[in-house]
Amino acid sequence: MFDDTVAGAANTNMAARVEQLKALKFGMFICWSFSTFSDKDCTPGIKGVSLFKPTGCETDQWARVAKEAGMNYILFLTKHADGFCLWDTRTTDRKVTRSPLGTDVLAAVRESCNKHGLKLALYYNGGDWTWPGAVDGGTSWPGHINEEAVKSCNPEAKKAQLKELLTEYGPVEFFWFDYAAGDGGLDHRATAAWVKRFQPGCFVGFNHGQTAGDLRLGEMGRPTPLDDPSGAGVGAKQRETWEYKGYLAAEFTMPILAGRKSGRWFYTNPNDEQQAMPAEEILKLYQEAVRVGNIFSLAIGPDRAGRLREIDVRTLREVGRLIRLSAKEALR
Repeated sequence: MFDDTVAGAANTNMAARVEQLKALKFGMFICWSFSTFSDKDCTPGIKGVSLFKPTGCETDQWARVAKEAGMNYILFLTKHADGFCLWDTRTTDRKVTRSPLGTDVLAAVRESCNKHGLKLALYYNGGDWTWPGAVDGGTSWPGHINEEAVKSCNPEAKKAQLKELLTEYGPVEFFWFDYAAGDGGLDHRATAAWVKRFQPGCFVGFNHGQTAGDLRLGEMGRPTPLDDPSGAGVGAKQRETWEYKGYLAAEFTMPILAGRKSGRWFYTNPNDEQQAMPAEEILKLYQEAVRVGNIFSLAIGPDRAGRLREIDVRTLREVGRLIRLSAKEALR
């Protein structure tokens, strides 16, 4: 059980927390779920959990490579729109410990982060297709709003799941809330308040939907100062993003697998094995993020053996080498 005093009490100094968050600079966004086995970024129509059948779960490799790349945190996908939970939740049997893997992956990630000196942040889809009112496979994005597709509603289950994540897996630096299946019946402002109830110092960001929280997210975004929301990716299409005054810090994210027009967040198939964003391009994004005070989450999809692709390992090690080299040159 996690003692929430570690995350800060009601008098949490958020100005200090902002500086701590900015100091993280760069992290690895781990996307590993049903979609790893479907060659899709969203995987509807799955009734059981047998689709998730990796032959391994090498979280130490993920964390070690992140450290070698100059990263300071792991952002871990806990639940996508398909409702499959990557931790040993008590709220549903649609979870990884009921799958052929049988391992609490989040617990393993937490242990590996501790071992390698990394912080932990969590991705969570606010609603999911298994909850009442949802359309299996239905999604809604800025500019393509389908309100019927995002009526997933189970607020008590959502609160119970978030409480588990916030009280049983240690300090969480920030929550990255997705809206692909709606807010699950607990709106964004209430969700942010619920998170802060357990870890007041945890930052909360929402991809789109109701504007709330204190962390500006940027799916397929770019580094921009906090007063320039054009870097907020899909969220930048919302007028409210430009008007909202509650952001204290900014993040942006994109996948390293850049073989298709918009990139792929999960492992796809062997045909894409030689496709990855060049190290030099990643370095430029990192340097610009540091310059404007953003944090940069680079999405990596472990394969069906639970390992990072070889091209990702090579690329990330080169990014780390370039970061260390540029730091040495800056001291001359």
